[in-house]
Amino acid sequence: MELKDFIGEHLLTGVDFETEKVKESWGEGYEDSNAVNFILDGKTYTAIEDPDDGYRSHMREIKESAAVVKNVFTPCRVLGKMKDNGDYEKNEVVEFIDLSTGKAVLSVGTENTDDYYPYWVAKFTPENMAVNAPKDFQI
Repeated sequence: MELKDFIGEHLLTGVDFETEKVKESWGEGYEDSNAVNFILDGKTYTAIEDPDDGYRSHMREIKESAAVVKNVFTPCRVLGKMKDNGDYEKNEVVEFIDLSTGKAVLSVGTENTDDYYPYWVAKFTPENMAVNAPKDFQI
């Protein structure tokens, strides 16, 4: 599964974070990795970080999963789109934008991919959801 598979309109109904044990990319042991679970269109997906060497990190994988998401909420209509590249960095991040507020609710992937120090992104911003908008916000 690739981040571009999430481009388009969806219903986001849950997001939570956890730590998973994953096989080290450089040895035979296991290490703790950050993970984000989210429910999109009734299916649960898990994105897992590869902590690499402690200075650099990136998204190891994203997959459909059987994870139980505890933080569920009223469906939020979102548009999945790839994050734009900046002047000095390239990104491989999918952003889920609330269709009412126009703000990013969930971002997942790797930023700064063309540099010596790429980094994992898993950001949930519930205050950007229409349901959490100030009372004077007009949809």
